[in-house]
Amino acid sequence: MTETMDAVGRTALLTAAMRALESQRPDRLYTDPYAQELCGDEGPKLLDEVWGATFPPHRRRAMPDSLDVNAIRTRFFDDLLQRASLGRHSQIVSAASGVDSRPYRLEWAQEVRYFEIDRPSVLDYKQRRLAGARPRVAHRMIAADLTAPGWERRLEEAGYDATAPSVWLLEGVLPYLHEEEVHRLLQRIRTLTATGSLVAGDLVNAEALTSAHARGQLDVFARWGCPWRFGTDDPEALFERHRFTAEVVQPGDEGAHYGRWRDPVSPRGVPGVRRIFLVCAERR
Repeated sequence: MTETMDAVGRTALLTAAMRALESQRPDRLYTDPYAQELCGDEGPKLLDEVWGATFPPHRRRAMPDSLDVNAIRTRFFDDLLQRASLGRHSQIVSAASGVDSRPYRLEWAQEVRYFEIDRPSVLDYKQRRLAGARPRVAHRMIAADLTAPGWERRLEEAGYDATAPSVWLLEGVLPYLHEEEVHRLLQRIRTLTATGSLVAGDLVNAEALTSAHARGQLDVFARWGCPWRFGTDDPEALFERHRFTAEVVQPGDEGAHYGRWRDPVSPRGVPGVRRIFLVCAERR
């Protein structure tokens, strides 16, 4: 049952549906054996709605395939988290984790602790769907809204150590927030992280919020009650404001291609292009 899921929470079912389809491909970039159960019956319906609005029949494709974008994003963050956790970053915090299954489907070093933060309705749904599954890592769920007060204390009560290096994942989160909420969240994360900690996440540029090519997709999200609100043309400056040094790539760039990207990658200086950014920022 998904009737208690809020609008943003339901978009997690959309993501799970895309991961279920990716896992069936012979050229898949990852395998998520839990995605089919997690997306339920509603996830594929949400995906069909987005797909129909984004790529209407008998019309030339005018923007990247969302399935390819999601596959590259998932694999990029899979690799980043596992690479970091093999070093000195033994704490992972997945903020607004949705119905992601990384604690269950990936292999983790014994010392890693994995924390997930999301609204109670999302985590309750996830626990019901994964009943009987065992995470492969020391795992804690914190039921909280990232835009509300108090989750920092609950995270530390769950065993998070703010003095030790950590990796924070903001996957599929920032476009749904207002600009002031984005800055507030990054500042709150800064107060909880040690020097050398990492924040990883995805962003879109300002064009992605208004592009005529993306209008159908944007209208679907708005109709669901979770419009995209935030985009930036300069993600490096966004993180620099909070004293994080960011490395940024676009899907299709070296390190974020995986043989899947089918479209030209326009240089950052070219105007009028809808962009997706994959970010890894280090706390100074």
